[in-house]
Amino acid sequence: MAQNIQKEKQPLIIILKQLEEQFNISFSFADDTVKDKESRILIDKNTSIEAVLKVLEKDTKLDFELIDNRFIIIRAPKKEKANFSIQNLEEVVVTNYLTSGITKLNDGSITIKPQTLGILPGLIEPDVLQTIQAIPGVLSTDETVSNINVRGGTHDQNLLLWDGIKMYQSGHFFGLISAFNPYTTKRVNVYKNGSRAKYGDGVSSIIDMQLPDDIDHEFKAGIGFNLINADGYAKIPLSKNTELQLSTRRSITDLINTVTFEQYSKRIFQDSDFTKSKSGNNSISQNENFYFYDITAKFLYDITPADKLRVHFLHVDNNLNYDEQSTINQRSEALNSKLSQRNSAIGITYIKDWTDKLSTTSQAYVSNYDLDATNFDIINNQRLIQENEVYDGSLKFDINYTAHNLLKINGGYQFTEVGISNLEDVNNPPFRSFIRKVIRTHAIYAETGFLSRSAGTRLNFGGRLNYINKFNMLLAEPRLSFSQRFLNHFRFEVLGEFKSQTTSQIIDLQNDFLGIEKRRWVLANNNTEVIEDGNQTIYPVPVLKSKQLSAGIHFNKNRLLISAEAYLKKVNGITTRSQGFQNQYQFENEIGSYEIKGIDFLLNKQFSDIISSWLSYSYSSNDYLFKKLNDGNPFPNNVDIKHILTFAGSYTYNNLKLALGLNYHTGKPFTEPADNDSPDDDTITYASPNSNRLDDYLRVDCSAIYEFNISDDAHATVGASIWNLLNKKNILNSYYNLDSDNIRNKVENESLGITPNVSFRVSF
Repeated sequence: MAQNIQKEKQPLIIILKQLEEQFNISFSFADDTVKDKESRILIDKNTSIEAVLKVLEKDTKLDFELIDNRFIIIRAPKKEKANFSIQNLEEVVVTNYLTSGITKLNDGSITIKPQTLGILPGLIEPDVLQTIQAIPGVLSTDETVSNINVRGGTHDQNLLLWDGIKMYQSGHFFGLISAFNPYTTKRVNVYKNGSRAKYGDGVSSIIDMQLPDDIDHEFKAGIGFNLINADGYAKIPLSKNTELQLSTRRSITDLINTVTFEQYSKRIFQDSDFTKSKSGNNSISQNENFYFYDITAKFLYDITPADKLRVHFLHVDNNLNYDEQSTINQRSEALNSKLSQRNSAIGITYIKDWTDKLSTTSQAYVSNYDLDATNFDIINNQRLIQENEVYDGSLKFDINYTAHNLLKINGGYQFTEVGISNLEDVNNPPFRSFIRKVIRTHAIYAETGFLSRSAGTRLNFGGRLNYINKFNMLLAEPRLSFSQRFLNHFRFEVLGEFKSQTTSQIIDLQNDFLGIEKRRWVLANNNTEVIEDGNQTIYPVPVLKSKQLSAGIHFNKNRLLISAEAYLKKVNGITTRSQGFQNQYQFENEIGSYEIKGIDFLLNKQFSDIISSWLSYSYSSNDYLFKKLNDGNPFPNNVDIKHILTFAGSYTYNNLKLALGLNYHTGKPFTEPADNDSPDDDTITYASPNSNRLDDYLRVDCSAIYEFNISDDAHATVGASIWNLLNKKNILNSYYNLDSDNIRNKVENESLGITPNVSFRVSF
């Protein structure tokens, strides 16, 4: 092995990645185990993996256990006091799932690491919520990150966590860009099913974003821009045991008018009061001003090696202002309409390692969401003010105990208080409605995780018990994740969960909040009927409850992954107002459910380190059931997409990365007027609900990234992408309404047209 030793040491984590690619193997380890470990080994194509492991054991003083010809577990020697067992159960099944930086674990979850993320078609930056949509079973029917549909669910049924804090806003530019800076995000865990018992809410999915949590005593920074925004971040060591992480981003759209901004604006504002006023004969919009920004900060303080304190802060903001001008009685008048949307959060976390086997994490946070709109109608001399505000405060206490290297026990307690208020104020005729509700929830949870010594069997089993004191409601939520490897390269997986949530989003009117952000957050009231309380109407909003079970088989050998997973999911307690109906049920207030059955299939083949290609296909049948609607018969869900097909590939050569991809899915359902609908009356008579479908959706995207060194300490990245390369006109939504003359109109919302973007950034 003398010829395989080099002079300069390399970090062990880099060496492991090279070995995984060269020998098609997978390492399982805790981050703390390999942290700060280095070796001088020079990987040789003629050297066996066994010989390489011997050198690594000598250099790092770690134990490398070769389970079979594919899986290797790395452990610290027993004499070392390493806190490795907490993460030891996260065994990797697939390291490059679709592309580098995306990993599938044997608990059914998928992990995304933005810093090592490869290239995806249409993306030149690691947008967290856009990347998630590349996973089979995840889709946005309207191309936004504020409407992500995971296995047929609505976006409000996803639990978004930023460093453990619940987020109520996910997008900039009203949904076209993720609100979370990817350059300060270390890891994103995505659960479609079989989620951990520590997670509450989110009957559809869990998206858990985590920032770096270790002090590495190294300054890092970066700045960059694209045709929409500019950003910067810094990781600053303050002392040997303190560190500050900062990031900020701001749009440049109010300073520079780019082709990307024009396409985004056309997409977002096409069916809103903003553009309707422009097209009217009596009024126009002018002096438009739109911008967004976000700021994040995290302070790390290692009080002692066993005591860690973390402080988190985030603020996300979107603002739109425009003047509506009209000439009335030969006099010109102008009034300012505006819309603002923001999410602020602050939290503090304390981590205590009591022994090598026992650790606790305590966290307290407050998350505040605020959506405000002021809309002037000059022609009717009317001013409408709307506000939707959420205050979410939570206390969490989590315990991790490692009874054995292969057996982990997790438990804890969470208290949550959520208050949501909704305000509507009209001046002509005078009307004011203000509703504020508060729900407090106590939850305890426990879970055991077992990993066999051969790493062939993985079992997570536990449950969560939620008590909602306002309704005196006790909800038991079992969780299951089972994975078994057989015949070396096959893995059988079973996932299941019961979940619930007390928050949801509804639409009162399609033109609420200028028609741009029409969804508003509400709390469950557990009512079953509409209640009139003075001047206020209280609509029924039940606690959402879900059940899901899935089973899958995965084959992984020689860089070929074949995966198939079938699932059954049912969600009870949805309301018509939460589903965004634009047909005969738009003004109904009924309670129902939806049930979806489907299968997700993935074929992923990597050709050495240069080419990666994948083909994914999903089939599902998603139906509503409202006992008082459609004669009690099921009918298609508004997001019932039967077939979804994605074909993509990436090419990497030295510092150049290229990607090309095709996205296809069948059209979503919509409702046409009935054949006997009369054009002369002031109503629309509809056919059976969701009995028609839009044309099929087809989009081709491409992207390119080139990296180069500016100096020894700085490197740059140049990127270019084209979304919808073929400029295909895709209809995302279609509905009918009556204009002021009671003439029936068909409205069609179009997708983004051909949208180029370029980026440049420097990291040092």
